[in-house]
Amino acid sequence: MTPTLRTERLVLSPYRPEDEEVFVALLGDEEVCRWMGQDRVPEEEVRGIFQAILHEIYGKNLFDVWAVWSDGVFVGHAEIKKTGNVDGYEMVAALVKESRGRGVGNELIRGLLRYAADTLQLDEVYGMVGAENAASLALGRKLGFTHVRDVVGDDGTVTKMLVLPTGNSRSPGAGPSPDRGRALGGVPSQGSSPSRGADSSPGAGPTAVSVG
Repeated sequence: MTPTLRTERLVLSPYRPEDEEVFVALLGDEEVCRWMGQDRVPEEEVRGIFQAILHEIYGKNLFDVWAVWSDGVFVGHAEIKKTGNVDGYEMVAALVKESRGRGVGNELIRGLLRYAADTLQLDEVYGMVGAENAASLALGRKLGFTHVRDVVGDDGTVTKMLVLPTGNSRSPGAGPSPDRGRALGGVPSQGSSPSRGADSSPGAGPTAVSVG
């Protein structure tokens, strides 16, 4: 089950049914989707994704998905999951506009990295960032992300694949059980490329970091 995580200012907790509107608002923000290197999708599809999180991802304990809160206010979304996009685990982090520029993204990513290392026993995690998202790319460099390669979409947009060691030194090569990290096939992701296959998963599509 997705645990509740806490950092100095943030609480990462599983979504509740009453969180649907803030989730829809975040994923309906065109700027958020663009900086994540993803496509904006219709509201009806976003609501379907939210229901999949509640009933499929949590119900089958597939992977971790969090709503991110600060002083009781919704500030973003986060995931760590295994998909077919990379040979490893991917991290998703996206913030609402009002939370950017206050170091929240830095704090969120560091909290996710601690969880990936200490609980999931991962040696590294991947992230995907839109090539024009200068703020998130700068944060990635600050945190030590290494550029792996560029992914070019059908429409010519470029998304940068990044990788970052978690700092885990207790159990090299270890990770969650295959079932725990599996993406949920067949459910469209909120912001992946137009061709969504079985390696896509609900929540936020291919891993994306849009934290500003």
